[in-house]
Amino acid sequence: MKSLSKIIAIFFGVGYFPVAPGTLTSLLVVVLYKFYLYKLSWPFYLLLVFILFFVGVSVSTKYSLELKKKDPRKIVIDEAVGQLLVLFRMSEAWFPILSCFLLFRFFDIIKPYPIRKIETLPEGWGIMMDDIIAAVYAGVIFNLYLILK
Repeated sequence: MKSLSKIIAIFFGVGYFPVAPGTLTSLLVVVLYKFYLYKLSWPFYLLLVFILFFVGVSVSTKYSLELKKKDPRKIVIDEAVGQLLVLFRMSEAWFPILSCFLLFRFFDIIKPYPIRKIETLPEGWGIMMDDIIAAVYAGVIFNLYLILK
């Protein structure tokens, strides 16, 4: 089970990418969304995000404790879940998908209040929740753009 936790935590090896593994993970989720995931019914899509979130908390906790680090950059399941959340109910057109990708990465990297504070939650909760809040920020900003345009 330890190996499966690691595989999921590093998003099937993407976490080992030497440069920006979190950004690469988000980009892979964007591609999966563009060509496959946007077709899912919204209840099933939300169920997928919900399950991946709780699996992510568990595997992030196990793998970070194994590595003896609070939030190792190898753990990228949090970026996958955050990117999935911000893409919820987006069309399959490139503009909204890439806009959501860029906004999510922006908020995940700069970590405005309270994201940095939420990162201090224990174990996998902090690892996962900061990306959830970054996704909420990105989603709010993009939806405000859609309303105001």
